[in-house]
Amino acid sequence: MATTFSPTSCVRYIVHIPPKALLSLHSNKRSFTSSSYATLKLPCGFALPRTPLVSKGFSHRRTLRVRAATIEEIEAEKAAIEKDVKNRMERTIDNVRTNFSSIRTGRANPAMLDKIEVEYYGTPVSLKSIAQISTPDASSLLVQPYDKSSLKAIEKAIVSSDLGMTPNNDGELIRLSIPQLTSERRKELSKIVAKQAEEGKVALRNIRRDALKAYDKLEKEKKLSEDNVKDLSSDLQKLTDEYMKKVETIFKQKEKELLTV
Repeated sequence: MATTFSPTSCVRYIVHIPPKALLSLHSNKRSFTSSSYATLKLPCGFALPRTPLVSKGFSHRRTLRVRAATIEEIEAEKAAIEKDVKNRMERTIDNVRTNFSSIRTGRANPAMLDKIEVEYYGTPVSLKSIAQISTPDASSLLVQPYDKSSLKAIEKAIVSSDLGMTPNNDGELIRLSIPQLTSERRKELSKIVAKQAEEGKVALRNIRRDALKAYDKLEKEKKLSEDNVKDLSSDLQKLTDEYMKKVETIFKQKEKELLTV
């Protein structure tokens, strides 16, 4: 019975053919050395028989082709790394600002209460999500909850915080008086701010380190040359320095506010 074959795409094989096998395949007897090789392009629908050819001394292997990354794909990977770096550095700057704003400077600022969490129906939530916070004057804050039943929980959260303020609960809202900072307290807060600024800089350095690892990986995969990595690393350092200056600027502004009586 004739063997049937399903339609397939053409396959190219590299075949090592010993002389005797060639003589049996070709009627026009030609002279080959024992190291003769031939590239055969098999027609569509033809399957190379393995067992019979092996028994006659044939050996064959399929040619493997590995697709290299395109320039567009490499550029896309580089762009993704750069975007991730900028997004993470921007978030770091936002975190530094948030941390600074929660430290009081002697003037009332709603951001001073940003870090306070209230136990609301068994779930910790941020104070600003359940209450309206306003500044009627430079030395006081008003906290008006959307749900009056949460007044006690808000009062407890403020007392438990490190703000050092005593809330005045009149049954409708909570009033906070901002006490003037002593010279000693201002210096203590300046040290806290300096520590937070340094933590922000460390976060920026860690982001740079992660990006450098990503570039090294692309170099090992032969997607980037050594010169490419050097150029990208140089640009990355400039970007890091730019965000370091932003942290330093924010720190200097906050330090000035704290030390100004």
